Formats: sequence, structure tokens, C-alpha cells
Amino acid sequence: MISLRKSEDRGYADHGWLKSFHTFSFCDYFDAAHRGFGNLRVLNEDRLACSTGFGPHEHQDVEIVSWVLEGALAHKDCAGRAGVLRPGAVQVLSAGRGVRHREANAVKGEATHFLQAWLRPTCKGAEPGCAQLDVAPHRMRGRLALVAAPEAGEGTLRWHADARLYAGAFDGDEAAALALEPGRLACVHVARGSVEVNGRRLNTGDAALLSEEPRVLLRAGQGAEVLVFDLAP
Repeated sequence: MISLRKSEDRGYADHGWLKSFHTFSFCDYFDAAHRGFGNLRVLNEDRLACSTGFGPHEHQDVEIVSWVLEGALAHKDCAGRAGVLRPGAVQVLSAGRGVRHREANAVKGEATHFLQAWLRPTCKGAEPGCAQLDVAPHRMRGRLALVAAPEAGEGTLRWHADARLYAGAFDGDEAAALALEPGRLACVHVARGSVEVNGRRLNTGDAALLSEEPRVLLRAGQGAEVLVFDLAP
């Protein structure tokens, strides 16, 4: 079964300094039919105005992944971990027993456009951590590159979530398939461009929520950049 979550049907918040679309219920936006999908709880598309950011705030027992589309996102946490996330890189923050951090637009004169997802962890009270890695464009070209998983690997960040995150880029005849084990769910989010997902056309900002499907098939992309979550129910 495939359910489409169209871009225009998402929640939206305009705070002036922050413009945010919510695929699932978040903060003041509540949709009883869209409160998450499997262990994926939040999927936001954010635009931070220049010289702005999220002040110090705390997270606990959540896995947070960030993916920048334009601009740069600076981050710093209470353990002194700091860095700048740019397009082509992925960051995983494991909040564990608690972490306090801040995030800010790190470029002048333009907004920073990024995606952020929150997932339910497999255990509570874990040691907090934060890591990021660059994803080489050739790893994504016409294929799905594994970028986050429960086990670390070459080119893959480890997180405390029963989920795997893939990133891909598709144009023309390029196609890729991801097999899903029985009982697994998948969320496909189109970050930019358009692509067919199991025969359904998705455009920028759209998501496909798959259950009881044997695989995810991506094809006929037009400048498509895609994130695919393989999820626990």
C-alpha cells in the first residue's frame, strides 16, 4: 500500500526568521492522521533566514538527522562538538540521556534550506553523540547510498534507531530498487525535482509512505534528490 503525502498538504509555520513545512504533526501543527510513520516521528523542511538560528535547546532520547540542500548550518552542543553542515553532507545527533545544542545559519545574505528528521531510538538513556560525513556525489548518482544505519560502516553513520537512511539522485533512465523485509515500512521524501516511486509520480516536497510493499522502486527522475527511510513499524 502506498499513501502520498503531498507537499501542499503539509503543515506550515512562518515565524519570519524560520519558515517550516511539517510532513507530520509538530509543535503547534497537529494532524491526527499524520502523527508519524513507524518510528519516524518528525520530517521537517526548514528555511533559516540569514543571521538567525535556533538558540540553545535540549533534546532527549531521539535520533536527529539533518540534510542541507542550500546554504550551511552551524551547530554546537554542550559537549563542545561543533561544525558546519553543507550540501552533500549528513549529520546524525543522538540525544540519548540528554544534549543541549544550538543551530544557526552559517552563510551571509541568504537562507539555509535543510531537511531534518527525528526518529524514535531503540534504547533510552544512551550516551549522547554527534557525527557528520560528506556523501560523495557519485555514491548517489542513479543509486541509493546508505548514509545512516544501526551499525557503522564505510560511508555510513551509526545511530540508535531501527532504521536505515538512503540518499539518491536520479535523472532520465537512472533507476534503483530497495528491497523491504516483511513488516518493514518505507518513507520516500523528494527533496528536489521529481521521480516515480513504485509507479507514482512525486514532486518536490512530496513523500510516499509505503507499507506491505516488497520494495521501493525509483525511476524516471527529473533532477531528483531523494531521501529514503527503511523503518521499523
